[in-house]
Amino acid sequence: MNQTAKVLVLTGLSGAGKSVALQSLEDLGYFCIDNLPPALISKLGELVYQSDGKVSKVALVCDLRARAFDKELFDALRELEERDGISTEVLYLEADEETLVNRYKETRRRHPMAPEGRITEGIAKERKKLEEMRGRSDWIINTSKMKPAELKALISERFGHGRQRKLHVHIVSFGFKHGVPIDADLVFDVRFLPNPHYVESLRPMTGKNREVYDYVMKWPVTQQFTEKLIDMIDFLIPHFEKEGKQQVVIAIGCTGGQHRSVSIAEMVYRHLQHHHSVVVNHRDCAKER
Repeated sequence: MNQTAKVLVLTGLSGAGKSVALQSLEDLGYFCIDNLPPALISKLGELVYQSDGKVSKVALVCDLRARAFDKELFDALRELEERDGISTEVLYLEADEETLVNRYKETRRRHPMAPEGRITEGIAKERKKLEEMRGRSDWIINTSKMKPAELKALISERFGHGRQRKLHVHIVSFGFKHGVPIDADLVFDVRFLPNPHYVESLRPMTGKNREVYDYVMKWPVTQQFTEKLIDMIDFLIPHFEKEGKQQVVIAIGCTGGQHRSVSIAEMVYRHLQHHHSVVVNHRDCAKER
């Protein structure tokens, strides 16, 4: 094993945001496991060691859902730390009582430490049982005042090792007569633009052909529209990234999905490709006219 593999153990209070944190770590390229019994951690260490670098970052949630939590977890972490080529860290998430109570009431869930009792009783029991684990943790994050997007950003900052998560932009051209893409976040209708379909020489082509593209783009109405469209997209993308979105689907539609929508989608793609992670797909371009 040439490089050091990292095992990050995620633990802490129920309702403090472990699920959000685990999803964030998965986005950062971690191999993630939820609710792994501490007794299996040493076995996991063997698999990581034998992967010969193919699995270099592992994040796993261990909490009081597992029996014999404290002793087995401490023993397992000690075993991992003694292995060459594996480093371990423990991330502990917590929140104040009022925040945890509100989160449980919002989800209408029972606290695992007090399934028949009050939520406050369960929080108190769990906090006491996790005192030693908290003391041994490398990182402690209090999520009381955090929105999920803020926790994601903090996890990315601390465990992304300088790698900033990028928003992936998917541009899809389509024809309204074939249906709007069901995964679209933004839909723009360009059926008001001059239509190359009515130019006999252009009808067999698509917006990927230069002749069609130039025809669509030459009109003042198209130029005015694309200026406003690009301005809107440039405005929205940073806000999507700030919110924590991982991808956004921009759908651009005309009647058949072969001329105008394809041309505008190509224009948007060319604008974004130098500064963003972006792909373009012409869904209905090859369909029969």
